[in-house]
Amino acid sequence: MAVFLDTFENKVDRKGRVSVPASFRAQLTSSSFTGIVARPAPKHKAIEACDIEFMQHMNSSVQSDKDFYSEAQEDLGFNVFSESSMLSFDGEGRIILPAKLLEYSGITDRASFAGFGSTFLIWEPATLEQKKAESRRRVQERGLSVRLAKPNGEGS
Repeated sequence: MAVFLDTFENKVDRKGRVSVPASFRAQLTSSSFTGIVARPAPKHKAIEACDIEFMQHMNSSVQSDKDFYSEAQEDLGFNVFSESSMLSFDGEGRIILPAKLLEYSGITDRASFAGFGSTFLIWEPATLEQKKAESRRRVQERGLSVRLAKPNGEGS
C-alpha cells in the first residue's frame, strides 16, 4: 500500500489541471489504475486522495458491516463512494480537479499536497498552513505521540 509523505505546492491552471508531486506519482503508478481517487475530505475543507487499492480496502471495510442496510452503512456508502472521482494522469503527470472539488476546498490558483500516510490531502495553501499550525500546537499541548505497532511476524 502506498505511503505519502511531505508537503508540496503546485500551480493550478484555469482548466483545473495540477501536477501531482513526483514522489506521490511514484507511489500511485504501481497500482491497477494510473491516477488518483479524490473526494471531499470528510473533516476538512480539502480534497482527500488515495490510490485505487486503498479505495478497494475502504469498500471491503464498508461492505463488511454486519447491518448492511443500516442507515449508518448507507451514509458511509454515499459519503465515501458517490462523492469520489477517479482522476487519471495525463502525459505530464497532471490531473484535472473537478469544479465541485475545487469549490469545496477553496482551491483557486495554487494547491498544496500534504502526505497523510495511506492517503494525501489537497488544500488551499493558506488553509493548510493554518491547519498544520493548529495540529502542531495540539500535539505539543497534549503531549501526543505515536504508539508503534509491532512489526509483522513478531510475537505478542
